[in-house]
Amino acid sequence: MTNDLFQLHSQMNRWMENFFEDSPAVRPYGAAYPALNTWQDGDNAWIEAELPGLAMEDLEVLVKGGEVTIAGERKLGEPQGANWHRRERSHGRFSRTLTLPWDVDADKVTATLRDGVLTVQLPKAERAKPRKVKVLSA
Repeated sequence: MTNDLFQLHSQMNRWMENFFEDSPAVRPYGAAYPALNTWQDGDNAWIEAELPGLAMEDLEVLVKGGEVTIAGERKLGEPQGANWHRRERSHGRFSRTLTLPWDVDADKVTATLRDGVLTVQLPKAERAKPRKVKVLSA
């Protein structure tokens, strides 16, 4: 019985290791990079993206119709002659595209970077806003 419990414990550990090894949070710039929050507030959609260590010149925000793409590149300096003991900070190009349920007024989009958080305000296009229709009697 005790041997069976140890085998079960060992198998569970292997399953968990395999699960987390393939997790997007562990892979460099996996499908979920950068981490985002999105919400709607009235006629605006908002996106907040965690991008620590990046400057505005490292980022690009593209809007087309209802698609928003956040792209950029994280550059890490390579110390000359260094022997790495641990290297967990990823680097390289990344891109993430979100599709909103309406078209965006690209001329009114704003993006600000503060303390490693990119905040993008995405106003609805006029054609995407609901319109009140006057009802006539027949």
